[in-house]
This record gives sequence, C-alpha cells and structure tokens, in this order.
Amino acid sequence: MSEDPEKTGAATTEAEAEARRTDAEARAAEVREEVAITDERRAEEQVTEAQDAVAAAEREESKRERKRREAEERKQAAAADAERARERAGDAATGAIEPGPRTGPVSGAAVSSPGIGIGSDPKAAAAAGAGARAAQPHETRGAAVESPEKPELYLAAAFGGAFLFARLLKRIAE
Repeated sequence: MSEDPEKTGAATTEAEAEARRTDAEARAAEVREEVAITDERRAEEQVTEAQDAVAAAEREESKRERKRREAEERKQAAAADAERARERAGDAATGAIEPGPRTGPVSGAAVSSPGIGIGSDPKAAAAAGAGARAAQPHETRGAAVESPEKPELYLAAAFGGAFLFARLLKRIAE
C-alpha cells in the first residue's frame, strides 16, 4: 500500500495552515488580553485621578470655609469694637468716662495742649479735645478698615504668582 504523494503533501500543507491559524488565534488572544490589562490599568488610573480631584476639592472647600469663618470672626470683633466705641462715646457725652487706655493715636495737641486743667477755659479744653479727635484717622461705622498699602503682601503675591506660572510652564513643556 503506497500512499499518494499529492494527498500526503496536501495533508501536510493543510496541517501547517491549521497550525498557523491556531498560532495566529493564540497571538490574537494574547494581544486581546494585553489590551484588556491596559484598559484595566487606565481605568484604575482614572479612578485614582478622580479620587485625587475629589480630595483636592474637599481641601479647597475646607480652606474656603475656614477663611469664611475667619472673616466672620473679624466682622464680629469689629462690630464689638464699634459697639464699645459707641458706648464710650455715649459715656463721654454724659460725662462718665471710664479711665482706660486710649485706643486712638496720640497727637501733640492731646499731649501738650495748653488750657487743659482745672482752672482752664472751657472753650480751650473743648478745642484741645476736638484737635485730638480730628487727628484720628477716618473710620467707617461698624467696619474695620485695614491699610491697603502693604507692600509685603504685594511681594508675596507676586512671588506666588511667578512660582505658579513657572510650574505651569514646566507642565506644558513636559
């Protein structure tokens, strides 16, 4: 019994083709597995980034809430100061001034003004008191006014802005 060489060659060729197809399918399955692994990693990274963004937003929110509370406390302190000043002014108007430290700036008129004493002219005493009040800075009612001229704050803001700008440029360049 001899085998037909054509049948044997065809069977071998068909077996080789089948082996190549099986190899190709195995490689395709490996590639699909690697793609799935990559997709899983990418999804995990996105979840981590989202969690980081949420944490950053929570920190920012707590920071703003703290600033709001501090501003509210400053407002209440200023209102309390204004109320105490009104009470002192009312006491001064009735003549029952409590001794205590002066909160306003000291002027030369208040320190060395002639005519203040027991035997002085009432008009001179009133003029000396008016001079001391006029020397005080203008105040708004019920609100604390801070000096807008604070060069150290401008310098700090400029430095911070330059730092952030440099970080942004570095990120863009990467």
